[in-house]
Amino acid sequence: MGGIAMHLTVLFASPRRRESNTRALLEPFLEEWRTLGHNVEVFSLFDMHIEPCRACRGCQSDWAHPACVVDDDMTAVFDAALGSDILLLAAPIHSWFCPAPMKAALDRLVYAMDKYYGDRGKGPALLTGKGMAVLTTCGYRPERGADLFTEGMRRWCKHSGMRYLGELAERHMGYDRPFMDGEREAHARAFARQLAES
Repeated sequence: MGGIAMHLTVLFASPRRRESNTRALLEPFLEEWRTLGHNVEVFSLFDMHIEPCRACRGCQSDWAHPACVVDDDMTAVFDAALGSDILLLAAPIHSWFCPAPMKAALDRLVYAMDKYYGDRGKGPALLTGKGMAVLTTCGYRPERGADLFTEGMRRWCKHSGMRYLGELAERHMGYDRPFMDGEREAHARAFARQLAES
């Protein structure tokens, strides 16, 4: 293996937690990532207390820290994101976008990490240079099911000075059919290797 160990923060947002297709796709990815000698921290957002962003701009008074005024479980996510090399968003697609806890976390991140919105003028983006990737599952073909979410994340990366590293999107053909198979497992492991090389 060799090289420097990278740190990955995963924001996982599936309401079905252990039985979800997204979890099934994430597990071989994480196994491969760890086999490559890298570190990971996973946040299960449906098990956390995350308030929506209030757009109060209280975070804009401090250009060195997230400084969100809301006291909830996002504090740990802020710290992990700042300490990571890559942020992986792992979620199913609901209504052509991510589930509500992920959207709440993303809104909080973009405000607290981008010091663009205060009275002092445009400040720094605290996640500049970090990587972002998406791992998702959807009912439509990915190019028609996951495309709006992945495009949103590409734009967020451009807005925040982050590097968009790609996505793995797999389609589920229906609840009466098994989701995981050897091909999807291979895709997940290959995606882990792709990110490790990024």
